[in-house]
Amino acid sequence: MKEKLEITAYKIMDNPPPIRTADRKREWMDDTQDRFAYRCLPLSIANQTGWEILSPAGFTARWNGKNDLPAIKIKFDDEESPLIGSHFGHGVLTFTLGYLFRTTKAHNLWVKGPTNQFKDGISALEGLIETDWTPFTFTMNWQFTRKRHKIRFEKDEPICTLLPYPRHYIGKFDPKLKVINENPKLYNQYVAWKDDREQFLRDLKNPDSEAVKAGWQKTYMKGEDQFGKVFAGHQTKVRTADFK
Repeated sequence: MKEKLEITAYKIMDNPPPIRTADRKREWMDDTQDRFAYRCLPLSIANQTGWEILSPAGFTARWNGKNDLPAIKIKFDDEESPLIGSHFGHGVLTFTLGYLFRTTKAHNLWVKGPTNQFKDGISALEGLIETDWTPFTFTMNWQFTRKRHKIRFEKDEPICTLLPYPRHYIGKFDPKLKVINENPKLYNQYVAWKDDREQFLRDLKNPDSEAVKAGWQKTYMKGEDQFGKVFAGHQTKVRTADFK
């Protein structure tokens, strides 16, 4: 029987921050010419994977470079939120999430910053938590990387991404290092892709070429190799259920 995988977010307070399925869109990707960043399927798939918790308030924050708790000054747009503050010192900004999470046996929860989303002067800290047994909550933390630099979070902006992760999963892999022509089939596929890619880049210099008309190569987006063989399990979008 196929194992049923579950994740439950138990509310431990009234009106905790919203949780939503991870969003594909990124403002910086929208701003690229012709939105070309979305042509990178690995980026889009990563953006959509997991669930996001949103900021309960809009605010600006600044760290003066010292290690004490008052070193971070927070100015809220409206009412002050008790879920956002300086709890650890050393330039760490902390979000209280308002949930206790439970996952299927032997599954951890990878808690990280929003995927492919960046902030100048502050960086999301990541953690792996054994949420199949622990009765404890956890916080989402961001480390200031520049002192006396003002950072900004909007209300309902993603502050973290949640990804279930099987415990001991990475340890099940047997890493090997080989020369590619030890695998003749893979080597031929790689050479065909490499030659095709190099020709495409050369053709882009000719304004009348088919490459210029095409704009970009779509083989990975379509899940096919240079010989036209399509991989049946190819994924172009992520289907994630909402918390309800």
